[in-house]
Amino acid sequence: MRDVFLGADLGTSGLKLVALEDGGAVVAEAEAGYDHDRPAPDRAEIDVAVWRRAFDTALAELGPALDGAAVQALGLSGQMHGAVLVDAAGRAVHPALLWPDSRAGAELASWRRLRRDDRAALANPLVPGMTGPMVAWLAAHEPVAVARAAKVLLPKDALRASLVPDGPLVTDRSDASGTLLWDVPVDAWSGAAARAAGIPFDLLPGVRPAAEVIGTAPLAGGDVPVVVGAADTPLALLAAGTVDGMQVNLGTGVQVLRSGWTPEPADDPPVHGYADAGEGWYAMAALRNGGSAWAWVCVVLGLSWPELFEAAASVPDAGGAVFRPFLTGERGGIARPEDRGGWDGLGAATTRAHLARAAVEGVVRAIGAAGALLEPPEDGAPVLLTGGGARALVVQQLLADELGRPVRHLRMRSASAVGAALLAARGVARDVLPEREIGPLVEPRA
Repeated sequence: MRDVFLGADLGTSGLKLVALEDGGAVVAEAEAGYDHDRPAPDRAEIDVAVWRRAFDTALAELGPALDGAAVQALGLSGQMHGAVLVDAAGRAVHPALLWPDSRAGAELASWRRLRRDDRAALANPLVPGMTGPMVAWLAAHEPVAVARAAKVLLPKDALRASLVPDGPLVTDRSDASGTLLWDVPVDAWSGAAARAAGIPFDLLPGVRPAAEVIGTAPLAGGDVPVVVGAADTPLALLAAGTVDGMQVNLGTGVQVLRSGWTPEPADDPPVHGYADAGEGWYAMAALRNGGSAWAWVCVVLGLSWPELFEAAASVPDAGGAVFRPFLTGERGGIARPEDRGGWDGLGAATTRAHLARAAVEGVVRAIGAAGALLEPPEDGAPVLLTGGGARALVVQQLLADELGRPVRHLRMRSASAVGAALLAARGVARDVLPEREIGPLVEPRA
């Protein structure tokens, strides 16, 4: 009977579940999609029960592949920055607010009124879609729900609470550091930020190591140890093996990552600084509009994803067309929240291929601008590319050109879920090295 470790990645639009054997190979994977609710243009929320149903659906799909396997542990990865109010039993008392939510813009004034030292200790941009401002909005507009809540959890913690109902209501430092409630240099909750949010300090959850076993869940015919888990981005770093270098994850959004960051105070900086899934840190320049902008372009131009990249590669340039990908605004640093996207520089000779090429180039230019905000490694090492948006060769070449560094694409589906499975293995004292298929080196053109 072979041993396997499960890793679940709770994303914005779906849950991915992988089974990783102790030799490092992904032996099975499944996905269950869902949509979050948009009750108003500035809102993004979801019924937490949707997440549990997605997990159960994915596990059922994985079931036949687990016959003859012994599931040793489960790890969880999750989208960052959400806010889930739960009662003492871990049940949600309000729909979860998600990172694309922007309703808490006015609440950021409380963070700006903090003493400069207290604000600088947060060491992150002040954006409305982070846990602290969203909880502040709930405290101001939904005080009954806040009064009923025992804790505010991050998304993966809320899913874990449904799987381990008798477990403690905790989070890990990778998720805690992305809340605007975390003192980065001290590496602990910020009392000043909690006061800015207008919430009692004891609403904040305890913080445990990401690989700590927090309880068991009845899964796959047995009681399976469940570890605390971590945020999706640091788990993608873990799966990729990025220790001291740059990584670009191109999915719905884009994260340009620099591991090995040293935390220090910074007052509303243009880049994020977060804890990783262990005891270290990484810096991140983030874009809301990555693959999501290309998805919009595909609909407008009537192209599939492969056709978009084929069209972009079929012409040497965009023929003067320029695309701004900021369809939903940005967090700052690259573009403003009120900025929007679209094509410019069109002429009578502009073709659909030119529009496709401009769209690909527009996202790549934004990634280059994000990368310029981070201090690159001095050794000139290749940039590791992850995510479905980086699979096309035309994207890889344009990224190498824009970044001025060679790039390699890591062909690993569900990297965050694989990272979660690695955490699960660590939790039960197993050392697993995942299989990594890295594509050819793409050099920048002169």
